[in-house]
Amino acid sequence: MTKDTEIDMKEVELNEVDPEKQPMTGVGQAAGEKNGSVKLKLPDDEVTFTGLSKEELMKVAGTPGWVRARWVLLILFWLGWVGMLAGAIVIIVKAPPCKPIPEMNWWNEGPLYQISDLEAFSDGLEGNVHCLDNMNQLKVKGLIIGPLHTVQEDKPSTLSLKVLDPALGTEAALKSLVEKAHKKGISVILDLTPNYNGTSSWFSHGNEADEGAEYWLNLGIDGIKVSDVTVPAESADWSKLQAAVKGNRTADSNTKNKLAKGISAPEVSQLANTSGIDLLLSDLLSPQKAASEMLTTIDLLSALKLQLGWGLGAAQGEQLTKQATAPGLGRLYQLLLFTMPGTPVFTYGDEIGLSAEGNTSPKMVWDVEQEPAEGSVNETAEAVRKERMETRKWFKTLSDLRGKERSLLHGDFYKLHGSAAVLSYLRLWDQSERYVTVVNFGSAAETVSLKPQGVDLPKQAKVKLSTDAELKPDTMVDLDKIELKPGQGVLLQFPYVAA
Repeated sequence: MTKDTEIDMKEVELNEVDPEKQPMTGVGQAAGEKNGSVKLKLPDDEVTFTGLSKEELMKVAGTPGWVRARWVLLILFWLGWVGMLAGAIVIIVKAPPCKPIPEMNWWNEGPLYQISDLEAFSDGLEGNVHCLDNMNQLKVKGLIIGPLHTVQEDKPSTLSLKVLDPALGTEAALKSLVEKAHKKGISVILDLTPNYNGTSSWFSHGNEADEGAEYWLNLGIDGIKVSDVTVPAESADWSKLQAAVKGNRTADSNTKNKLAKGISAPEVSQLANTSGIDLLLSDLLSPQKAASEMLTTIDLLSALKLQLGWGLGAAQGEQLTKQATAPGLGRLYQLLLFTMPGTPVFTYGDEIGLSAEGNTSPKMVWDVEQEPAEGSVNETAEAVRKERMETRKWFKTLSDLRGKERSLLHGDFYKLHGSAAVLSYLRLWDQSERYVTVVNFGSAAETVSLKPQGVDLPKQAKVKLSTDAELKPDTMVDLDKIELKPGQGVLLQFPYVAA
């Protein structure tokens, strides 16, 4: 074999070498050159782990080491379980007991809504049925309707408490309203004030309402309201009206036959304790009174929170704005009524700040959230519509909050600050969130320093709701320096802290 032949053979042998034995090519190789590769050669017989067999496991499980390990783990498990149980018992024993919730009635759970003029509100009883969804949105718990019965002014011989005025609706329409209201969790109270259009609410005797009360309660009405209750309460026949109402209570929890009565006299505490009345509606709030005077009145009657109804104009069946005439004042009284102890009572239209003109009942406005069509915008009318919409939003927010918070529903009351223009109080219940209401009824800005009387306050609290644009929700304020603009109010919130 010649030398040339040997060289050629070596080149052939080199080309036949396995690829993994050839050198790898670099990144900068010329195009057309083959890239290198790496091969790993696996053993022919792959070993797999199959674990111990049953016989092998049984042999190992019985060895002293594994027996001791099992016992140690078992003992540790039970020691841990007993320790956790003991810790839970200690926490329960040392934790402060929950305060028992007082017995609540349906009229304590939300606002009452008074419809004194069905024609102005909904064009009669039949139209009222279509307004129930609106009432449900406002978290209303009871409708006070009427009076609806027939009577001529100051003529007792014309009185018929069992017959409805045909101009207002029929008995069938009233029954339909009651049934549909009950399906939405709303109770219905009927005003049976006998001589409601006369010079006096009552005729010469005080037992006119007993037969009418029994009749309507048997038809499903949940309660009876009468005005100027001091007159019949002093009558020897007062017990007949009470018996008519109390006798219609049944064991069925869905039957809510109670007696709600209006009152415009200052002897609220005495009447509540002696007359057997379930709910007294007073007229003790007034823009003509100093803020400190109203605060003192609320404080004195706070113990009657489950028996007392509060309103501004509601005792007379009038809108709140008839007394709270200044711009924005209606919202301050809404804040007051929803956060003070007792049941808030409103007259139709209060939720939008509806105003009465003269002595006539104002026509209810239902389209406050409906924007006007393009090209037909009246700036004055649009400003009124937007104000009514914002007032309704404020009302609804307060009603929602009161229904959820125990401190506002049935919490204890502590007065904090009172002056001619400003009042402030605290509502708290057990370990629930605490709420502080501060209202400036005055015409000048006020700086309020809250000093607790018999209760601890934190240094700061969170703004929950406010009519003052500078006190934005969820911001923190110092309780020793709350700055309120004139005619503004704020609701503050702070949590319970264990001592």
